[in-house]
Amino acid sequence: MAFSLFGCAEMQQVMNQFPQTDGTGLLNISGGLKEALNNGISKQVTKLTATDGFYKNEAVKILLPEELRKVDAGLRSIGLSSLADEGLRVLNRAAEEAVKEATPIFVDAVTNMSFADARGILMGNESAATSYLQNSTSTALYGKFNPVIKNSFTKVGADKVWTNIITKYNSIPLVNKVNPDLTDYVTNQALNGVFKMVAVEEKNIRTNLSSRTSVLLQRVFALQDKKM
Repeated sequence: MAFSLFGCAEMQQVMNQFPQTDGTGLLNISGGLKEALNNGISKQVTKLTATDGFYKNEAVKILLPEELRKVDAGLRSIGLSSLADEGLRVLNRAAEEAVKEATPIFVDAVTNMSFADARGILMGNESAATSYLQNSTSTALYGKFNPVIKNSFTKVGADKVWTNIITKYNSIPLVNKVNPDLTDYVTNQALNGVFKMVAVEEKNIRTNLSSRTSVLLQRVFALQDKKM
């Protein structure tokens, strides 16, 4: 059943390419995929935790939700561009703080990867590993990120900045008043950014031979190359 994606001859050919550490070589395939995911976490996700890790990375920068774009435009129209810029910056700062909490959850998901998961990733599309991680961790990450972002709003001053922004905007004559749930919005945007960065490293490993920086990665992803 575990070999349903392969013919018997193809599977035997695959197994013959790996040291028989477990009698079948399956641990090597699983280990290679775990290494690839760990690379995505260590090389890409950690970039997001640095100052401006979100704010100066156009691929993941958190922009204002649609209902706040009119707030941004309204502030700029009355000469408060610097306040509008600061509002955007502190949202990204909060996300940078939250992502520091992600690594233990990712490590747990990678550690618990089964061979069936690994097989599906190896023979899947160019974002199969990222999708596995997303499916395995999104609920836990949201639960971890949401309170951290709420606390981060206080730590980085986002709560005061946005209270000031919303108050000033709502005082503009004839505008429709707003009161957005920024914690939920930034939590989801931070999650999107994390998985985008994991996908960057996965694509590198799948398509760029020089990104396969260990013998195990080279041997495991050579099997994917034969499938293509």
